[in-house]
Amino acid sequence: MTRRIRIFDTTLRDGEQAAGVNLNLHEKVQIAQRLDAMRVDVIEAGFPAASDGDMEAVRAVARIARHAAVAGLARTRENDILRAFEALKGALRPRIHVFIATSPIHMEHKLKLSPREVLEEIRRGVTLARSLVEDVEFSAEDASRSEIPFLKEAFSLAIQCGATTLNIPDTVGYAEPSEFGQFVHSVMEAVGAGDSVTWSVHCHDDLGLAVANSLAAVMAGANQVECTVNGLGERAGNASLEEVVMALRTRRDLFKAETGISTPLLYPTSRLVSRLTGIPVPPNKAIVGDNAFAHESGIHQHGVLSKRETYEIMDPRDVGAPSSSLILGKHSGSHAFRERLNEMGYNLSEEDFKAAFKLFKDLCDRKKTVTDQDIEAIVADRLVTLPETCVYELVNFSVQAASDMASATVTLKVQGEEHTDAAAGNGPVEAAYRAIDRITGLSPDLKEFRISAVSGSSDSLGEASVEISLEGRAALGRWASTDVIEAAIGAYVNALNRLSLLGVTSNG
Repeated sequence: MTRRIRIFDTTLRDGEQAAGVNLNLHEKVQIAQRLDAMRVDVIEAGFPAASDGDMEAVRAVARIARHAAVAGLARTRENDILRAFEALKGALRPRIHVFIATSPIHMEHKLKLSPREVLEEIRRGVTLARSLVEDVEFSAEDASRSEIPFLKEAFSLAIQCGATTLNIPDTVGYAEPSEFGQFVHSVMEAVGAGDSVTWSVHCHDDLGLAVANSLAAVMAGANQVECTVNGLGERAGNASLEEVVMALRTRRDLFKAETGISTPLLYPTSRLVSRLTGIPVPPNKAIVGDNAFAHESGIHQHGVLSKRETYEIMDPRDVGAPSSSLILGKHSGSHAFRERLNEMGYNLSEEDFKAAFKLFKDLCDRKKTVTDQDIEAIVADRLVTLPETCVYELVNFSVQAASDMASATVTLKVQGEEHTDAAAGNGPVEAAYRAIDRITGLSPDLKEFRISAVSGSSDSLGEASVEISLEGRAALGRWASTDVIEAAIGAYVNALNRLSLLGVTSNG
C-alpha cells in the first residue's frame, strides 16, 4: 500500500534564519501563496514570540492559506504559546508547534534544566497549547543526540497532554542515514503510539545528509517530513523540499509512499524563493538547478534524443522546468501577460499588475526578446522585494569612467524626498556606491558582489547580487536591468532597504 507523506514547509521560519536573509511581510505572503498553491500540508509561518514582524507574518499567512495548515513555533513558555495562538486566530487550520531540547548537552548547557524539569515544561506547554487548538505538534530539539529512554518519556507525556504530531529533529545535522533510520524506528517502537499520532522528522544538512536522513526516516515509518524550498535554513540549511518530494515520486517503487505536492510548481517556487531571499540556486542543484536537465556530452545528447529516459529519470515538465523560455514580446497584450504571470504563480493586485505590465512594456523597448526569466526578474525585484514602505528609491544616476578613475552622480528618494550627491571611485560601481553612502549617511561593508546573465540570450538582462553588513546585521539585495551598472546600483539600494527593515539606520 502507498503511504501518504505530509510535507511541512518551514521556509518562512527556519529558511529565513539563513544568514543574511530577511523577508518582509509582503514577500512572505507571496511565498506562502505559492506554497499553498503547491499544496504543502503545513506552512510554518514564523515564531510569533520572536518579534512583532514574525507575529504579523504568521497572522497574514493564517488569513490567506486555503489548503495548508498554518503553524506558529513556540517554546514551552506560556507567553510564546499565547502569542502563537493570537497570531493563528484567522487560520482555517491552526497548528501550535511547541518545542524544547531533550539532549543531555542542551539540557545542561543551554536550558540549565534537569530532565525532570524538562518533562514538567513539556507537560505545561503542550497542555496549554492543546487547550487552545486541536492541532499541536511537539518537537524534541536535538533528538538525534538524545537518549531513547528519555525521548520515550518526553513523547509519551506529550501524547498524554494532547500532542497530535511528534517531531524527531536532527537539529545539528549529526546523524547518518542508516543510523537515523534505526533511531527513528526505535523511538517510535518505544513510544508505541501506533497510528494515533503523526511522526515527523526535521533534518539539517551540516554533513550534506539532510535529504538522505529524511528519506531513511520515511523508510522507518515517519509520515511527515519538515523541509524548506532550496534547502534554506540555519548554517548549511535543511532538507530540500523539492528533492524529498521528487525522490518519493520517482522511487515510489522503493518508498511505497507519495506526497500531495503539485510538482509542476517546484521550479517556479524555487526561483521565487531564490529571488526574494537573494540566495541563488546553484546550476548543479538537483531538481531545480539550471543544469538539472541539461546534456552537453554527445553520447548523452544522442541517448536523450533517442529516448529521454536513457539519461533523464524525471520529465522536466513534472517539476515545472521551462522547455522554452521565449514567451512574450512588444506586441503582446495585457491578457497574455496576465495569463503568463498566473502560470508563473504570481498573485498580483490590480495596481501591481498595471505596474508590472508597464515594466514589461518598458523592457520590450530595451531588448529584442523577453524571456520568462526576464519577467520573473523585473516582477520580483520591483514589485515584490520593494514595498511602498521602502526607505530608499533610485531616481536616476550618471557615471563617467576612464581607465584609472570613475565618477558617479546619484539621485535617491529618501522617505519620499529627493537627494543628489556625487563621488569618485576606482570604477563606476564603486563611485556610485560611495555617492549613495554620502546620501544615506551609511557606509556598510560590501561582503559579496556578483553580476550574472538572467538568461542565455545575447541581449539578456544582467542581474546583480550584493551582500552588505552593518552593525552586525547582514542583508542581501538583487536587481536586474539591461544596464549592468543600473543593476549593480539597484541591488545595493535593495540591500540598504533590507537593512532598514532590520532597524539599521546609522553607522553605529
